Amino acid sequence: MTAASGPTAVANAGEPRQAALTADRCFHCGLPLAGTEAVRAKVAGGERDFCCRGCQSVCEAIYAAGLEGFYRRTPEGEVLGPPPEPPKQLALYDLDEVQAAYLDTSADLREINLHVEGIHCAACVWLIETGLSKLPGVEEARVNLTGRRLRLKWDNSRQRLSGLLGRLSEIGYAAVPFDPETAEGAIKRGNRALLFRMAFAAFAAMNLMWVSIALYAGADEGEFRGLFHWIGFAIATPTLIYSGWPFYRGAWLGLRQGALTMDLPIAIGASITYLYSLYVTVGGQGHVYWDTVVNFLFVILVGRFLEAMSKRQAMASTQRLLDLQPKIATLLRDGEEVVVPIRAVAIDDILLVRPGETIPADGVVSEGRSEVDEAMLSGESEPVKRGIGDRVAAGTLNGAGVLEVRVTGLLRDTALGRIIRLVEDAQSSKAPIQSLADRIVPWFVALTIGLALTTFGLWISRDLETALMAATSVLIITCPCAFGLATPMAIAVASGLGARHGILIKQGAVLETLSDIDHFVFDKTGTLTEGRPEVIQLQTVAARPDGLDEQGQSAEPSALDAGWQAWPAAAVLDHREREHLRLVAALERVSEHPLARAVVRLAKDAGIGLGSAQVRDVQIEPGAGISGLVDGYRVLIGTRGWLHENGVACQTSVDGERREAPASPLGTTLHCAIDGVECLRLLAADRLRADAAEVVQRLQTDGIRVTLLTGDREAVARRIAAQLGAIEVIADVRPEDKDRVIRALQQRGERVAMVGDGINDAPALVRADVGIAVGSGTDVSIASADIVLMSTELMRVPDAAALSRRTLGTIRQNIGLSITYNLIMVPLAMAALITPLVAAISMPLSSLAVIGNSARLRWLFKQDAGSSAKRGHFGG
Repeated sequence: MTAASGPTAVANAGEPRQAALTADRCFHCGLPLAGTEAVRAKVAGGERDFCCRGCQSVCEAIYAAGLEGFYRRTPEGEVLGPPPEPPKQLALYDLDEVQAAYLDTSADLREINLHVEGIHCAACVWLIETGLSKLPGVEEARVNLTGRRLRLKWDNSRQRLSGLLGRLSEIGYAAVPFDPETAEGAIKRGNRALLFRMAFAAFAAMNLMWVSIALYAGADEGEFRGLFHWIGFAIATPTLIYSGWPFYRGAWLGLRQGALTMDLPIAIGASITYLYSLYVTVGGQGHVYWDTVVNFLFVILVGRFLEAMSKRQAMASTQRLLDLQPKIATLLRDGEEVVVPIRAVAIDDILLVRPGETIPADGVVSEGRSEVDEAMLSGESEPVKRGIGDRVAAGTLNGAGVLEVRVTGLLRDTALGRIIRLVEDAQSSKAPIQSLADRIVPWFVALTIGLALTTFGLWISRDLETALMAATSVLIITCPCAFGLATPMAIAVASGLGARHGILIKQGAVLETLSDIDHFVFDKTGTLTEGRPEVIQLQTVAARPDGLDEQGQSAEPSALDAGWQAWPAAAVLDHREREHLRLVAALERVSEHPLARAVVRLAKDAGIGLGSAQVRDVQIEPGAGISGLVDGYRVLIGTRGWLHENGVACQTSVDGERREAPASPLGTTLHCAIDGVECLRLLAADRLRADAAEVVQRLQTDGIRVTLLTGDREAVARRIAAQLGAIEVIADVRPEDKDRVIRALQQRGERVAMVGDGINDAPALVRADVGIAVGSGTDVSIASADIVLMSTELMRVPDAAALSRRTLGTIRQNIGLSITYNLIMVPLAMAALITPLVAAISMPLSSLAVIGNSARLRWLFKQDAGSSAKRGHFGG
């Protein structure tokens, strides 16, 4: 709702400005009362007339809340329509089941984005923010005037959402939760309106063409000269009002907020040409340019429409992701199949997914086996096998099997929903270079107007008509649209491209930062390696803790047994060794560490049951070990040093020398002690990812330093580094020290990117200039990262770096195109060598060139498809 010229207030006194209204206009919105069923009510100490009950209610609510300052802030003479129809059944929005589609309902402090109808000006922003902020429980109310969106944060225990929506209705606005599909519909409506204005201008241009032909054929000197001029006036006037309205509105809104927008030169140019033609028509001397006015508007609107369609196409990745979300699901309820809307599905419901159907929600397979195409999520083209207990994601495509899926995430809380939010955030964010461009654009417009005035001054001494046409050409041709589009278009295309290929960029600024990175630091476990270590060898110690020897005698520490055994070796484990392994695996079962899971798998492979073990008093020392009581025995598992710190002496061999594990490039030795005596050693090994060495080579080829950051011993880390191409090594780093290592590198002046996947990587990911989390990582590491790789392919790391460099290069090219265009065309316009119509044709071409150049980013993946299809990545 815009301000009214109705009960606005005098700025110095704050009194209603009734004098500004005639008796035949609505006291609130200022629309004429004629033809309406006028309503009379007592407001602000007097009887007031309103055009409808809606205006009466809104005005009464504004005065009752002490918000009459709204009218004082309303621009003089501005008229608005009656308030929009409020949404029905507001109470439904109080249900957590309904709110869950738009926000997190797990806490009382909630935040939602609302789409608000009726917002038109800064006074509306003030009224909404002030009116809501006064309500109890409202923490924040922030309006985006351009997007007509309201970000609302409130305490749900003190204030219901229906009350907030009702309050907005009372003061004249209709608000509903923001839905991307609704927003997409609004974009389509805007483009359709632009198309109608363009069609109107085209119709007028065709008719004026006949008038122009007649004038050029000699009618300009004949008795019908005045008639043709007035016909041109009759056609051009409605065209300027209707088709030119977006430019005038944009220029006016900018001036009201103290900003020089890109619409201002266009509005001035069209107005000058129109007014000069009107002057000639009335005065009878000179040439009219009605056809120039209409053709100019038509060409500009064609350019705007093509820009809108091109931008929508370039940013269509979000819509394509939205299209992946099914609108319905097949629900299994009491053994019956029921087709329901996706919004009717709840957590823990069981869904039936038939062959070839899209999985409608995140969940866990409870019945069935199939192959699932997860290309939209991870970028991997090969389907993955999914069975009972495996997770599946919304938007992925089921193969030939039938699945029953227990729902764990819906709509915005699915992996697809999070991807969409990340892409939207990235596309709406600003890189530092864009902030600079935004600051330059107003000065660019001011310079344009200055150049137009200079041009007029240079030519006025020769000919008024030439001076006006040259100045108008300068105004039109120096439009800074291309400059303003240079950065946001490139970022929008790049973030959408990355999302489609498994690279999620959270903020546009990251692309600029990543392009300057000169040092990549990789965590080892789960990042460079597959993150699934297996116990490949074990060694037992001849010592037997009390109660565990075969004869029931107390065992004394002794020498090591005959050395390391390759696994699997379950057949050769005696009763004592199996009991040791049972206690160790029972303790490791409570840990999420990959090495712990390897030990548990070892016990299961050996046929050792863990279900009856009682585990308590568990303590975990990250990067060192784990301890606890298992069936009454004190069990410690960890590094040699950590066992020593806890009073456990590692055993020696018969010749008095310590026997280490056999050489293994990725081996990690776990020392296990029971009741203070070391009894078992396990050698766990993890495999390097298949593309790890190639990733390192590609980064080094680009001149980037690569470092391996690990908690392993120096010797083990060096052996790993040798396989990866002699990269730098930082070893023996405890998890809590990773952040310190990154900070030390930064203090040396290096621009550092950290690549990791674990919870203990989160501080380092935040500390780094750019944090990159691999798709197999934890929620914590993903939340801490700036870029998330949805697949486990490490090749996406240099892919992301290449994308960032290409994006920054494209931004610079776009800015260069814009500057070059103006350097060439402005002097021509100032020299009166370009007419306004030619200027109107040239201006949108510069913007389309920027859009087209940005769209070339989409070929980044395709260019390398032929040369590196086997690798499944794109080149830089």
